[in-house]
Amino acid sequence: MACRAAAEVLAIGTEFVKKIPNPIDRHVGSRVRMRRVMLGMSQEKLGDALGLTFQQVQKYEKGTNRIGASRLQQISRTLEVPPAFFFEGAPSFEVMANPEPGHMGFAEDSNATYVADFLSTPEGLHLNLAFARIHDPKVRKRIVDLVSSLAGEDERPERGANETPDPGEVSAE
Repeated sequence: MACRAAAEVLAIGTEFVKKIPNPIDRHVGSRVRMRRVMLGMSQEKLGDALGLTFQQVQKYEKGTNRIGASRLQQISRTLEVPPAFFFEGAPSFEVMANPEPGHMGFAEDSNATYVADFLSTPEGLHLNLAFARIHDPKVRKRIVDLVSSLAGEDERPERGANETPDPGEVSAE
């Protein structure tokens, strides 16, 4: 068997089990990544500013390695945000301590994690910033409808009682 890094594998008896990053560490890392991408900064440039390799930055962003308090302070100065920024939207301690059955100790819903991961990519950030610049609510709704259609979602959310159908839409009443 190939030798693996101690941070990635935990020996239990004679079996090796891959360690799963703590949800808080993953969240903080994803927020570091999101802010770094928002600033157009590479992992290498952030690493240089912190005196680290880009590989270490990658491990922080994935939550594989936990970020210490002094390092988080240094990252917050480099990325020009307060340390609290990295904890915004983090899973709550109470939910992690008392997980619901079937959630394996993770407080975040998998969709929420997927969205956060997507928003921390250059494409997700660009799409989000461009969408936010569209002020006409009708245009925004049509874009959401288009993307939903392209994604294969035929179901539309229920309309409120006061909403009128789109032109050309047949009423089922």
